[in-house]
Amino acid sequence: MAARPVVSIFGLDGAKLSATVPLPAVFTSPIRPDLVQFVHKNMAKNRRQPYAVKQQAGEETSAESWGTGRAVARIPRVSGSGTHRAGQAAFGNMTRGGRMFAPTKVWRKWHVRTNSNQKRYATASAVAASGVTSLVAGRGHRIQNIEEVPLVVSAEVESLSKTKEAISLLKALKAYADVQKVSSTRSIRAGRGKLRNRRHRQRRGPLVVYGEDKGISHAFRNLPGVELVSVTRLNLLQLAPG
Repeated sequence: MAARPVVSIFGLDGAKLSATVPLPAVFTSPIRPDLVQFVHKNMAKNRRQPYAVKQQAGEETSAESWGTGRAVARIPRVSGSGTHRAGQAAFGNMTRGGRMFAPTKVWRKWHVRTNSNQKRYATASAVAASGVTSLVAGRGHRIQNIEEVPLVVSAEVESLSKTKEAISLLKALKAYADVQKVSSTRSIRAGRGKLRNRRHRQRRGPLVVYGEDKGISHAFRNLPGVELVSVTRLNLLQLAPG
């Protein structure tokens, strides 16, 4: 739980302003890793797309069991003669070219409903955890050089519209190391996902929370690992990724 009663405000040059604001009450919420993990797991399921094997896969051949009395297993066998395929076992999940066990269906229950109260509690808990330096550093973020957590910047930052301005701001706040960490971890994904528009994978970087978008989304959107979200649309999947 954050112990500071007030939070400092930083300008675009990285200097601390004379004004301070009281620490919002949400930063004193109980930190519940169990609840955050439970809600996060349920919310992540709601982005899945249905998948299934072809309904006729593995059963598109004419095969019939030979029955008993021929000293072979009773598994259905391909009819005909004069080819290697004739007499081979078919259909079963243990056979070559047969169907899988319990073929997947698109009408599986993919989505999970989560109680609104639990989602609100988990979001508040994740926000509170983002104000604890040890928890943020434990997630791998490079925050050794920044002044405070949470890092509050004046409202002028919402008017930035150029990427070079955003980089200058992050360097002035000594938070650019977290973006460089993301760039250095970019690698090609293992597996078939690299052929399915998921070719690269990388770490997560800073989350920029703004009140009003006056160009800030254009300024930060091209920085690797940096995500933006409106304060009215906080998402647990962004607040507590992984």
